Amino acid sequence: MPIFEKILVANRGEIAVRVIRTARRLGIGTVAVYCDADRGALHVEYADEAVNIGPPPASSSYLVIDHILDACRETGADAVHPGYGFLSERTEFAAALKEAGITFIGPNPQAIAAMGDKIESKRLAAAAGVSTIPGHAGAVASEEEAIAVATDVGFPVMLKASAGGGGKGMRIARSADDVAEGFASSQSEARSSFGDDRILIERFVESPRHVEIQVLGDKYGNLIHLGERECSIQRRNQKIIEEAPSPAVDEGVRAEMGGQAVALARAVGYDSAGTVEFIMDPDRNFYFLEMNTRLQVEHPVTELVTGIDLVEQMIRVAAGEKLSLRQDDISLKGWAVESRVYAEDPHRGFLPSIGRLERYRPPAEGETDGNTVRIDGGVGEGSEISIYFDPLIAKLITRGRDRIAAIDMMQGALDRYLIDGIAHNIPFLSALMDHRRWREGRLSTAFIDEEYPDGYSAPDPEGDVATRLAIVAVSIERARRSRLRSMPGRMNGEGAFGRRDWGVRIGERHVALAITEADATAPGHFTIARRGEGETAEPSTVASDWKSGDPLWVGTIGGVSLIVQVRQATAGVRLSWRGFDVVARAMTPRIADLDALMPPKSGGDADRVLRCPMPGLVISILVEPGQTVSAGAPLAVVEAMKMENILRAERNLIVASVNVAPGDVLAVDEIIMEFSGEEAPD
Repeated sequence: MPIFEKILVANRGEIAVRVIRTARRLGIGTVAVYCDADRGALHVEYADEAVNIGPPPASSSYLVIDHILDACRETGADAVHPGYGFLSERTEFAAALKEAGITFIGPNPQAIAAMGDKIESKRLAAAAGVSTIPGHAGAVASEEEAIAVATDVGFPVMLKASAGGGGKGMRIARSADDVAEGFASSQSEARSSFGDDRILIERFVESPRHVEIQVLGDKYGNLIHLGERECSIQRRNQKIIEEAPSPAVDEGVRAEMGGQAVALARAVGYDSAGTVEFIMDPDRNFYFLEMNTRLQVEHPVTELVTGIDLVEQMIRVAAGEKLSLRQDDISLKGWAVESRVYAEDPHRGFLPSIGRLERYRPPAEGETDGNTVRIDGGVGEGSEISIYFDPLIAKLITRGRDRIAAIDMMQGALDRYLIDGIAHNIPFLSALMDHRRWREGRLSTAFIDEEYPDGYSAPDPEGDVATRLAIVAVSIERARRSRLRSMPGRMNGEGAFGRRDWGVRIGERHVALAITEADATAPGHFTIARRGEGETAEPSTVASDWKSGDPLWVGTIGGVSLIVQVRQATAGVRLSWRGFDVVARAMTPRIADLDALMPPKSGGDADRVLRCPMPGLVISILVEPGQTVSAGAPLAVVEAMKMENILRAERNLIVASVNVAPGDVLAVDEIIMEFSGEEAPD
C-alpha cells in the first residue's frame, strides 16, 4: 500500500517535477498546481492531475494558501509537498494544512517559525552552542537606524531579510553610503518575495566559504546529518555551482560542523529534511548563517554521494515512519557537482532572459563506470520562460570518483547541453569548469567578483583553441561541400572538398591551415597543420563523422576529444565550446586575405542611449532630463524575476530625455533614456 494516496505538489518547475518523480516511484498519485502562465508547463503534464490556482504573479497563485487548500479538497490530496520557495517555509501554511487534516511533507510549524526568522534563529543557535556571527540582535526599522547599527557593528556588514532566502533582500555594505543605498532595496525585495520587510544587520566575514550541512530527522527524536555541501560559487548571493563534499572540510571539521547542525535541529524539535548553513573563514572557523526548513535546491549533490533519496525520506517521515538510517550508516562515496542552468545573459551582467525555448536538448542522463549525469529540469522544447518567476531552467548534476572526475564529467555534459531561443549561462558555466582556481578548490563567496570584476565576456580564442576551432570549421565546410557534390545534377568537381590550403576567420582572428592527407571517401577524416611565418606546425589527425544539420561536432583533433556546438550564422558557422563562442568561416587563402582587410563594425548608438538589458518592470527613474551624472551613478531600477536591478551610468553623461515611467513593462533593448552627444566633464 502507498504511504499516501495522493500528494499535491505546491510548486512549479524543476522541483515540482523532481517531487512527482519520487512520488510515482513510491506508487503515490500526484497533483500539480499551476498559474495561467504555467498552463503548458512540464510539471502540469507530468502529474496525474492538475489544478489552476490563478493568474501570475506568485502573489496571486502559488502564494495563496486558500487556493492550495481548495485544490487539495477538489482532488482529495491527503498530503502536500511544498518544494522550496513559495510557501515552503510559511508557518501559517503548515498550520492551515494541519487544521484541514492534510499532511504537510516538511517540518512541524514550530520548527519552521523558530528557524524562519533569522533574528530568532540566531538567538536559538547561540543557546544551542552553535557558533554565530557578531551582529545586531534585532530588526532595524529605518535607513537612519540601519546606518547607526552598521557603524556600531563595524563595516563591512550584511543587510539581510529576516524572512526567506535565495539571496533575496541581501546587500553587502562597506560604508554608510552603501547602507543608505541598499536598505530600501533590501526592504523592497524582502517585501515582494516574502511579505516581510524586516532587515537584520550582521558583520560580513571577508572571503568566506559557504558550507552547509544536510540534516534529517523523524517524529521520534532521531536526527542525523548527511555531510556537507560547498556552495561558495555565488552571484548576488545566489548560488550557481554546488558540490559535495567540500574541498575545505576534513573529517574533523565535518564531525564538528555536523554535530552543531544536529544540536540546533534537536533544540527546535526538527522532524524532516533541512539544512543548516554556515560560513567558513580562511582559517576554517565557521559560523551559523541560517537554517532552511525545507528541501534545498542543491540537494541532488548530497543524494549522489550518499545514495539517499531525500524526497522519499521526507515523505516517509511525514507519514510517521521512523528513520531507518543511523549516523554510522552515512558515508560519502565519490564527488558530485551541480550547475544551475539559468535563463540569463552572462554577457549582459547575468541579467534575466525570457522567451520560448526554440531548441532544448540536454545531455543524456545515466551512469557509466560509476560516473553519473543527472538532470533535474522543469522545461522542454517549446517551453516559455516567464518574467514572473525565478530564471532557473534546470540543474545539471554529475558524479565522479573524485572532484576532478566530477568536474570533467560536468564539462563534457555542458558541451552537449543545447539551448536556443533565449540567453543562458551555459557558456559561463563551461568556462568556469576550466578555471584554474575553481579546479584547485580555492573558493570563496567572492570568487565571481574577484575573478570576473568587469563581468563575464566570452574569451577570444587564441593559440591551440583558435587552431582547434579553425580545424572544426574546415571539417564542417568539407562535409558541407561533400554533401553538395553528391546531389543529383551537380558537376562532380573537387571544389572545396579537394582543397588543400585554407584560411579561416575565427571571430576577429585569422588562421592559415594546410591539409597534408585526406580520406577521399570521408570528409571528416584528414590530417591538417597550421601555417604561419613561412613555417608549418606539426600536423594533427582529425576524425569526425559530422553531417550537415548535426547540432554537435563530435570528434578528435590530434587525439583530443572535442564536442563543439554548431549553429548557422550569416557568414559561416557559430561554434560554441567551453565558454568560447565565435563565428567561423573557412575560405580560400585569397578570400581570407581580403576578409582580413574589412573594417570592424561600428558600435551603433550604444553610447547615446540606455536600453533595458532584460524584460522587466520599471520600479523607479533616478534622474531627470538635463541632469549631469557621473560614471557609476544609478539611473534606473528595473525588476525582473523577483530581483531589482540598478542600471548605472558607464561614464560621465548628460541626460537628454527619459522615455519611460515607473510601472512601465519593458521589452529587452527598449530605450529607457537618451543622452546628449557630449560627455559630461569630470
